Amino acid sequence: MKIVHCVESYSPAVGGMQEVVKQLSERLVRMGHEVTVLTRVHEDRTFETLNGVVIKTFQIDGNPKVAVTDEEKRYVNTLLNLDADVITFFAAQQWATDLALPVLQQIKAKKVSVPTGYSGLYKEEFKVYFEDMRKWIHGYDMNVYLSNDYRDINFARDNGVKNITLIPNGAAADEFLPESKLDVRKELGIPKDDFLILHVGSYTGDKGHREAVDLFFKSRIKKGTLLMIGNKYGYFKRQYIKHPLLGLRFLYHYFFTRKRIIFGFYSRPFTVAAYKQADLFLFPSNIECSPIVLFECAAAKLPFLSSDAGNSREISEWTGGGKIMPCTKNASGYSYVKIKEGARMLNELFEDGAQREQMSERAFETWKQKYSWEVIASEYEKMYQQLIASA
Repeated sequence: MKIVHCVESYSPAVGGMQEVVKQLSERLVRMGHEVTVLTRVHEDRTFETLNGVVIKTFQIDGNPKVAVTDEEKRYVNTLLNLDADVITFFAAQQWATDLALPVLQQIKAKKVSVPTGYSGLYKEEFKVYFEDMRKWIHGYDMNVYLSNDYRDINFARDNGVKNITLIPNGAAADEFLPESKLDVRKELGIPKDDFLILHVGSYTGDKGHREAVDLFFKSRIKKGTLLMIGNKYGYFKRQYIKHPLLGLRFLYHYFFTRKRIIFGFYSRPFTVAAYKQADLFLFPSNIECSPIVLFECAAAKLPFLSSDAGNSREISEWTGGGKIMPCTKNASGYSYVKIKEGARMLNELFEDGAQREQMSERAFETWKQKYSWEVIASEYEKMYQQLIASA
């Protein structure tokens, strides 16, 4: 098959959607298919092919919905003239998907949508966009959803869409099964007897970093380290200026207790090692679709404690590897952990090592059977083949 994946940004850019498309694209190449990714120019990308995946780039910024600039028009013309069997658009509300919406009917290949959550569905500034989406969504040959009960799939059902399938996210066996030679504690100077809590997520302000710090400081953990791995961590530093009390608490614990916080950006192998060597994953994120990090916890035998953002609760039920903290939600659907109750749950997991081990073992076995990227890529391959056969 000739497959095209359209995504706003791609490797070496990092993030959840970039990881999804990279995993799927490279595995489909290994299965014998031709895969091309259409994406944004990246200043550190010095290659046109990565692990067999052809990368075609466009100098497009922002979130245009109608092709106006020469580059935007070139992107649309590329879609209209591609020699492809299937074109998949990953994530709505960004240019790689939105520029194609007015011309969907003109694209000859089978068209697949993976909207990943519709994060702006309840926001006033996206009201017209989603009114138009009620019509556009019927232009896809298949709509792939990561959850069986979330705003994007419910939007489709409410608007009479029948061509729906559920394919979840996953984690890579070739990353998580081999033994790691990296010693995270030694590299970062973390004492062997510290309870190590991990948080992985970009420092955007929406991944629950402040809540994680609050939960950690309010817990009964006496000897512990909270390790936060992400990118653009200047955001996190600015929180100590915007919220002086947070900074004072950070300094107090740094000098007078055994509670430490480490945050930074580390290599992927280091991050995988951190998953496998941590004691608990803490993820009080505010907005998600289907967080890959929770599947990676299952692959790493790492129990998690999460907010109910996106389909985190569903992942907890699927894998048995995590617990969900009570949350409040605002009008835009953002989740905010109730700190007192969340700290109580953190204490319970900290003090119950047997429960953590049972959760991690159960999740690991479920992940191997259902949620490795090897399994997920095979599901995409089967869906693509069925679409082409139905032509």
